[in-house]
Amino acid sequence: MTAVLVVDDDAHLLKVLKIALQANGYAATTATDGESALLAATQHPFALIILDLGLPDIDGTTVIKRLRSWNRVPILVLSARHSSDDKVEALDAGADDYLTKPFGPDELLARLRALLRRASEQIHEPVVTTDSFTVDLAKHRVIRGGQDVRLTPTEWNILELLVRNPEKLITHQQLLTEVWGPAYAKDSNYLRVYMAQLRRKLEPDTGNPRHLLTEAGIGYRFQP
Repeated sequence: MTAVLVVDDDAHLLKVLKIALQANGYAATTATDGESALLAATQHPFALIILDLGLPDIDGTTVIKRLRSWNRVPILVLSARHSSDDKVEALDAGADDYLTKPFGPDELLARLRALLRRASEQIHEPVVTTDSFTVDLAKHRVIRGGQDVRLTPTEWNILELLVRNPEKLITHQQLLTEVWGPAYAKDSNYLRVYMAQLRRKLEPDTGNPRHLLTEAGIGYRFQP
């Protein structure tokens, strides 16, 4: 069984999540505060952690930062906080995805499966294929409709970062820092321009993108 740690101070929600996870073949361990979660993570090799941000002892973002100092386990954040700033802070701290309360169990399980699937892919395939285009990471080549797509170096760097992290939400700050450098971490206008260019080159319908998705106010996600 895949071992999952669920961290939340809501006893009712913990019980519901544990039942739902066990019904779908997961071994669920629960914790009600940050320190207990960190201790449990040192004692058991969890495949994934589901973490609430509003914990009674230490903030969930602090838990993420402390975990990330030694552990790369996928982290799915749950929170009643709806602001983009909270989501961005958690993702930049090292969370892999974010789900806002209230949520449906089907969406939670789908996010969980996506994170586990990505974590199991220790070596990414050099060729990533969608139903619209193909990216050959080894050859720095993009093909659409049997034809090579010419990308600028910046366009390629953005696309490569997204494609190497399928289904993961990458924040504006992460993209800007990786592609342009730390000095540009706040210049999200750069991203809007280049993402529009990438969509024109790769998406069949630029007004309704299927692969290069926007999470409003937060970042972008590549959907294969």
